[in-house]
Amino acid sequence: MQIVLLEDVKSLGKKGEIVKVNEGYGRNFILPKKLGVEATAKNLNDLKLKKANEEKVAAKLLEEARELGAKLEKASVTLSIKAGENGKAFGSVSSKEISKAVQEQLGLDIDKKKLVLADPIKTLGTHEVPVKLHRDVTAKLSVKVVEA
Repeated sequence: MQIVLLEDVKSLGKKGEIVKVNEGYGRNFILPKKLGVEATAKNLNDLKLKKANEEKVAAKLLEEARELGAKLEKASVTLSIKAGENGKAFGSVSSKEISKAVQEQLGLDIDKKKLVLADPIKTLGTHEVPVKLHRDVTAKLSVKVVEA
């Protein structure tokens, strides 16, 4: 029996591969758990169409991420915090506050988890914050921290 794997199966193969399995293993394990489908002409054709649609959606998401990245590269966000002498801040600016400021000032909805901030910003001045929009797209957002 020939099976097209829908998921990675340990010791059998990777997703998308066509593998030959015993009849009982295919009918009693692979098919009921929806790990694969029988390799018929109809199923192969359906999988090709599904894969083509997934590629179109992925390309569209990548294009949208690039457009948003271009907007963020040109944009700047200003935040104010209390500071003492020598520009030493009393608090810090976290990714949550930056995300909220982007929403208010630029009208763009950026999830705080997409901001790659190793440590909170604790000094005044301009800081470059990387924003991971897509697996292949990372933009830099300019964040100006001023004294309140």
